[in-house]
Parts: sequence; C-alpha cells; structure tokens
Amino acid sequence: MDTARDERLRVFLVDDHAMFRAGVRAELGAYVDVIGEASTVSQAVSAIGASNPDVVLLDVHMPDGGGRAVLDLVRRTHPQIKFLALSVSDAAEDVIGLIRAGARGYVTKTISPEDLASAIRRVADGDAVFSPRLAGFVLDAFAARPDAPVADPELDQLTNREREVLRLLARGYAYKEIAKELYISIKTVETHVSNVLRKLQMSNRYELSRWAADRRLV
Repeated sequence: MDTARDERLRVFLVDDHAMFRAGVRAELGAYVDVIGEASTVSQAVSAIGASNPDVVLLDVHMPDGGGRAVLDLVRRTHPQIKFLALSVSDAAEDVIGLIRAGARGYVTKTISPEDLASAIRRVADGDAVFSPRLAGFVLDAFAARPDAPVADPELDQLTNREREVLRLLARGYAYKEIAKELYISIKTVETHVSNVLRKLQMSNRYELSRWAADRRLV
C-alpha cells in the first residue's frame, strides 16, 4: 500500500469570491483537507506561509496583483509549495503567464469536483495538469513561439540597463566584472543593483539570481 498516496492532501484556497470558496470547500471535502482560504493577496501570502499546504488553488484575477502576485511572493520563501490555477479565464496571457511564473497546472472553474481532486493529486505528485482544451493551447503556444514575450509586471518595471546588470549578476559576475562588461563604474553597478532589489522587494543577490533563473533571463 502506498501510504503517501493514502494521506489526505492539505490544500489552501485563494479566491476573492466567498460563495465560490464555500462551494469548492464543500465539494472537495471528500477528497482533500482544505486547511485555509484567503480573499486577498496579503491574506494569502501570510496564511500560506503559516500553514505550509501541499497545494494552493489559486484564482488568477484578484485585486493587488492577483494570483501571480501570490505565487511570486510565496515561492520566494516556500519554493516547495505547488500551485494549481483555478480560474474562469482561459486567456493566453493568463495561462502562459501563470505557468511561466511557476504554477504546475491551470484548470477552469467548469471542472468537476472529481477531476479537480485528481488534478490536485497530480500536481502534488509533480505532474503538470491542464484542462483538456488548455493543454493543446499551451503546447501550441510554447512550440510556435517559445520565446514569445509574456506580460510580466515585475520585469517591466526594470530599465534595460537594470535588466543587463541583473542578467550578469545571476550568471555569477562580481560587481567589478559587471562594470567592466558594461563599461560603467562599480558605483553605478551598485546603484543599479540597489534599484533592482528595491523594485523587486528582495534583500540580496541570491534571491535576485533565483528570480532571474525562474524567468530564464540568464
């Protein structure tokens, strides 16, 4: 017997509609333990960090940055937590954006309770899961335009020079080497790094390197 599989998964639900959260909680109760829920980004980040669930069911469109903001903030400190987007949206920018940010799957809210429970289990086991129609769409999008730009609010706030500095920093360059590579002073490099840390709300170059690697900037 696979005891790990027999254990009930601990799931956290993030959605800004109370009635929808109540419905999901009731429908999933036979399959998983819904250990918490949140309706805002700040509530979600705090509660997810405290409860450390196996899987987070994440709505895409909410105030203050939506599901993408929750995913980005939680993954900085709890990279082991898996995310499954659960949304009414099947727009390209939503699907591809969440997957590139680190979500392990994306399903629409028309999914049945049984299929949602199965998707949660598969995501927890490390699989990538999509609603049937979205699976072909995602494959086509990556195959046809693997380097197609996707809206990234955090990245978009950086200047071109800040992105250059970030890319070299993530590759392991020292400040002196970055200055030489870009023909700028070490002091200017330090200023750019400080600006990037401030804009991305991070505290050190190691967090920046991981952030850049996640977005394939290196």
